[in-house]
Amino acid sequence: MTYGIVLTYTVTPRWLALSRTQRNALRAQHLEPVFAAYADRVTARFFDAEAFHGRVSDFAVLETEDLGAYYFLIEALRDTPVVAGGYLTFNDVFLGVEDGFHAYEQALTTGDALR
Repeated sequence: MTYGIVLTYTVTPRWLALSRTQRNALRAQHLEPVFAAYADRVTARFFDAEAFHGRVSDFAVLETEDLGAYYFLIEALRDTPVVAGGYLTFNDVFLGVEDGFHAYEQALTTGDALR
């Protein structure tokens, strides 16, 4: 199964107080390597939301077939100075199964849904 995950997060005033050069350096040094380490198992797209949403500033849309890899990615992010240092906080996480009803219907026909 392919899982879709919407991870909402907010950058803090501490992050916004940094220059864009400092932000880009932190992102390149700490965040990009984490996503690169899991890129073979978790794909990520990033969206800005602050102009459209009052509670979160950004969100990521992640896809994976390996929830363990997703979980480890999040733990690795939490260990970075960006998250641990209070520059970014996670908010809501929405998890779904791509076309899950199709998989369920197929499992019904094979009897796998009843196990």
